[in-house]
Amino acid sequence: MSSLLRIDSSPRGAGSHSKFIADTIQKQLVINTADIKICQRDLSLQEIPSISQATITGFFTPKENFTSELVKATLLSDQLIKEVKSADTILISAPIYNFGVPSSLKAWIDQIVRVSETFSFNETGFSGLVRGKKAILALSYGAQGYVGNGDLSSMNFFEPYLVALLKFIGIEDIAVFRLEGTSILDEEGLSKQKYALQTQIKNSLEVN
Repeated sequence: MSSLLRIDSSPRGAGSHSKFIADTIQKQLVINTADIKICQRDLSLQEIPSISQATITGFFTPKENFTSELVKATLLSDQLIKEVKSADTILISAPIYNFGVPSSLKAWIDQIVRVSETFSFNETGFSGLVRGKKAILALSYGAQGYVGNGDLSSMNFFEPYLVALLKFIGIEDIAVFRLEGTSILDEEGLSKQKYALQTQIKNSLEVN
């Protein structure tokens, strides 16, 4: 059975553009694999706390030396990493916030990027430990010009960061689907872009 881990980070409900993209992607994945197992976390509803000093200590302490405090401090990280490792495909939806990722998504990232669990480090450098998986990014931009050589491309610390982060932990197979100008396009223009994106997703993910 194939498995999908979906991580949503927009606090918006039905009006979320990034969730619209993720919904479209998920529907296509279900069409491709009817018995797909889906684990979903909406970070706006399931708040992930920022890591504490005890959490950091636990990340760098061998398990055989764990105290009850360190077990408790790393329990959430263990669970989130287990979800990542158990998934064949990881779908992350996010809007750009102040040129970067939402704080809820950053908190999730800080819990799952963990030495000896999702990456290793030795005298030769870093190596990702989460291999053989596919990641799909569903991203929304309020303005236009962030992608390619656009006027705001130098301010895009959002998509490049997520792609680099996923590669850092070992995921090389990454697909990106995005909407731009969601805050400035009129209803007709946004509808056209959504329709084009739905076609792109179908063509890209459809199993022949």
